[in-house]
Amino acid sequence: MTSAGESSSNPNFRRDVQPLLSRYGCNGSGCHGKAEGQNGFKLSVFGFAPRDDYDALVKEGRGRRVSPAAPDHSLFLQKISGGLPHGGGVLIKKESHDFQTILNWIQGGMSIGDAEESQVVKIEVTPRQQVMKSGEKQQMKVIATYADGTTIDATRLARFQSNNEALASVDEHGMITVGDRPGQVAVMASFMGPVGVFQVLIPCAEKIEAWPKLPENNIIDQLVHTKLKNLNIIPSAAASDEEFLRRVYLDVIGTLPTVEEARRFLSDADPQRRSKLVKTLLDREEYVDYWALKWADLLRVDRESLGHQSAFRYYSWIRQSVADDKPYDRMLHELLTVEGPLSESPQGYFYQVVKKPDELASTVSQVFLGVRIECAQCHHHPFDRWSQQDFYGMQAHFTQVKQKSGPHGSVLFTEGQPTTRHPRTQEVVQPFGLGQEMPETEPVGDRRKALAGYLASEQNPWFSRNLANRLFAHFMGRGLVEPVDDFRETNPPTNPELLDALAKHLVDYQFDAKALIRLITSSAAYQRSTAPNETNHRDDQNYSRAMFKRLPAEVLLDAVCQTTGVAEEFDSAPTGSRAIQLWDSREKHSFLRMFGRPYRVSACDCERNAMPSMGQVLHLMNAPGLSQKLNHPAGTLAKLTREKDDKRLIDSIYLTFCSRFPTEEETTVATEYLKTATEGRQAAAEDLAWSLMNTLEFVFNH
Repeated sequence: MTSAGESSSNPNFRRDVQPLLSRYGCNGSGCHGKAEGQNGFKLSVFGFAPRDDYDALVKEGRGRRVSPAAPDHSLFLQKISGGLPHGGGVLIKKESHDFQTILNWIQGGMSIGDAEESQVVKIEVTPRQQVMKSGEKQQMKVIATYADGTTIDATRLARFQSNNEALASVDEHGMITVGDRPGQVAVMASFMGPVGVFQVLIPCAEKIEAWPKLPENNIIDQLVHTKLKNLNIIPSAAASDEEFLRRVYLDVIGTLPTVEEARRFLSDADPQRRSKLVKTLLDREEYVDYWALKWADLLRVDRESLGHQSAFRYYSWIRQSVADDKPYDRMLHELLTVEGPLSESPQGYFYQVVKKPDELASTVSQVFLGVRIECAQCHHHPFDRWSQQDFYGMQAHFTQVKQKSGPHGSVLFTEGQPTTRHPRTQEVVQPFGLGQEMPETEPVGDRRKALAGYLASEQNPWFSRNLANRLFAHFMGRGLVEPVDDFRETNPPTNPELLDALAKHLVDYQFDAKALIRLITSSAAYQRSTAPNETNHRDDQNYSRAMFKRLPAEVLLDAVCQTTGVAEEFDSAPTGSRAIQLWDSREKHSFLRMFGRPYRVSACDCERNAMPSMGQVLHLMNAPGLSQKLNHPAGTLAKLTREKDDKRLIDSIYLTFCSRFPTEEETTVATEYLKTATEGRQAAAEDLAWSLMNTLEFVFNH
């Protein structure tokens, strides 16, 4: 076995030179790999087209880039070694093995090499997994195997990336440095296409001698606790009834409990009161509104693309699907295989929002499988297994889809047997799903039906895992795979056994979302406090404590309106409508825009911005509209201050805004303020309410 970078007496382009172009970033999207190239010299991104790169280097530019007559004066060598000005700087020193390899290649006649023999078929990363302590270092090693069976040590030419820099970083040479947080991190290595992963488990330094007896309500707790034991982490205590009440209302129906609902739950002595509450919430109309909003984001109900009437019909189909408890696999099948007049099958408007076959391939993969394949349209995925053939195999399912206008509107249908060809090799690519082998012949009839059947089948590992992960992330504050729409070999789940169990539960219950919601919300992991302890204060990925979650824009606006008792006026919705009922993402509203409502122009879950900002803080503190709601003569505070007993008034304010009773200290402070306020009792009550509205307790779900 040889080492990559060792000078060879007879090097060729594919095996010896092109890896150097990748190693030094020459074919990166920021250099010669970008669409227009750099200074007239263009390479394929990440070297996905070796033949084209060879021609660009040897034959283009009037052959001036390499000079067989005077190899060491070749423009290519002069640029990368600093002999001539180079925008990328000095990449290779003249005395290095890499310089000698390129020089030998030019001197030897610039062979391109055999395409099949020079193909890297796999890489092996060592070690594959390891338990490491904070501050420790570990050198990765990458062994590449070519199609002809030869192997090389490719470590120095491989590219490396950590999927969580806070847990462990990796340098360009494959040296890993562990951070000071507990958890699990995956470090990726890639070399000429194939990828490998080294997984590091980082436990807390102090071992737990006596693990406490903890409640295990279901399979979630069993698997979470197994992982926490390996990490030497003790989970936080259980959340109080007040914390659970507010959390589960916001998570399940995107709505705060009323004062009456809070009082009723907090006075209920039934040991099953929490599970009973969840069952009640799942049957409410707000559940339908909230989850229709979430699916409208993913399926891109966009008035600007569809027009007002069509977008509303599309949203109405989504909302009715949620109201009918339609299983996810059936919803997928109806969406993908729709045909006929869109006035009768409004789910077909999906094909008007996402029109092109290539866009449909990437959108369906990202939304329903959690797999990002868009970059494989132009080159092999840099961090995963997906090739251009995989992308065009998905795209081929949608090339039959046509639309035409009829007397009753648009009609969707499939037509013909169009051929899809690989853009580089021009070979025919038959329709096939991700992870499948490409068949020799194309399916008969509507290709989308075969795709829909495969996506929801047991043979496809992504559909159930993606949906389970999305639901788990919603309730727990982060997914087992994060980002939730980035499933790949090099971004493995933090607890794969748990993800498998959640996906199995979803399949066993015929893709019933409510069944999985009941399982998640009944777990001790979901019902933990946000308060950290000495072992878990730096853990943010293993569900040892509840996570703070910024309220989505629509939920926060509804919370403001509900607590103040003053509804918001929307241009496109009837009076009294709530923000979670808005089907139109283009509704002009400064609050919703500032707090991160998406416009629904992409399939990425990241389009909804949940990050807090200074502008949001200032808005809650100073916006005239919020002040007007607080002091509205028919609002909540005006009604509450009719109560003459200060204690009952303060209790009602805290139940309204925080879904809990105040502490003794809070009651004392508030009582004193009510008695000494110079502007009157109602103004003092409004000030108290305003201060609560500006707390983390109000703005975040906890």
